[in-house]
Amino acid sequence: MEQKFTLNNGNQEIEAGACNRNSRHMLPVTDWLYDLPENVNESDLVEIQFKNTRKGYFHNSAHLPLKKGDKVAVEANPGHDIGEVTLTGKLVTLQMQKNHIDLTRYEIRNIYRLATEQDLQKCKEAKAKEQQTMIRARQLAKDLQLQMKIGDVEYQGDGTKAIFYYIADERVDFRQLIKVYAETFRVRIEMKQIGARQEAGRIGGTGPCGRELCCSTWLTQFRSVSTAAPRLQNISLNPQKLAGQCAKLKCCLNFEVPVYEDATRDFPDRRIELLTQDGTWYFFSADPLKRELTYSSAPGKPANLHTITPEQANEIIELNSKGKKPYTLGGKETTAEAVEAMPDYRNVVGQDDLTRFDRKQGDPRGRDNRRGTDPGNKRSPKNNNHRRDDE
Repeated sequence: MEQKFTLNNGNQEIEAGACNRNSRHMLPVTDWLYDLPENVNESDLVEIQFKNTRKGYFHNSAHLPLKKGDKVAVEANPGHDIGEVTLTGKLVTLQMQKNHIDLTRYEIRNIYRLATEQDLQKCKEAKAKEQQTMIRARQLAKDLQLQMKIGDVEYQGDGTKAIFYYIADERVDFRQLIKVYAETFRVRIEMKQIGARQEAGRIGGTGPCGRELCCSTWLTQFRSVSTAAPRLQNISLNPQKLAGQCAKLKCCLNFEVPVYEDATRDFPDRRIELLTQDGTWYFFSADPLKRELTYSSAPGKPANLHTITPEQANEIIELNSKGKKPYTLGGKETTAEAVEAMPDYRNVVGQDDLTRFDRKQGDPRGRDNRRGTDPGNKRSPKNNNHRRDDE
């Protein structure tokens, strides 16, 4: 029996099975043109959703007053199927273009009628057999020693056909399996191969974030996820943390990639080395949101780390292209004006003076500094007075 819980405001209800694979709220579509009068006559195409992620497009040849959420009986091969209206009007053609559906090759069937109580009851009886059929189908495939996994089973609304969704790494010859299924279940059999991501979307579940899986709720298209996405976001490449329930890279790794791409648009190439007068610096890490670049004095090692901004790094690269080197990495000496004004040679403490060990001319024994007088030919006032008395 389906249980429902009422919220405190008294006007909303939550289904107990809203987070399982039979949820009717998966892959919602917002029809933001539904209240326009001209939208009804814009197109007779209607988008119909069946179990989980399976959708189809049908002609409303009978011009039924359909709206989102209506249960309808549609043409199938063979018999008929029961689905739910998710989109009508002009947005249907736009949705078909988005999904790259070619109208010249796609067979568009018709909508028969609004589903009656008898249709809904027959559909409910057929759906009730799906779980037991899937368990039995897995056992039969195992008995035939086929390297495949039955991920889900979907019965047609009239119960005359069943779609078996399977996963396989290699090509599988299931001709004998179809014969066994037909004799066991007494229905028309259709085999459809799906990937690991599609299986997770059909089965559903809860992710490590505590929310229902995106692929089973709102994610309508699967995009390939590469290891470049976590690298761009400075996420540790830990397979156990990056993999989802489908054992593939999580789809949510792609969600913030455009933000990081915009933030790193003016970042220099990580392979470029920065040349300064105190050594060569190699890229170590980056923080796009803080706009910080960290460079190391040793390639691939955290040695003498220095953090600068992308503007400073680009300025150093420009100076290096002109054959110039800033004095150090970061600070005022990295600006172009400071490099232009910087002398080619700088004697900081006079350690390279050739006469630094010569004695001063004022005192042959070099005692002027010890008496506290100025070096050179100058004598102390006391010595000058003594000479005048002798003279």
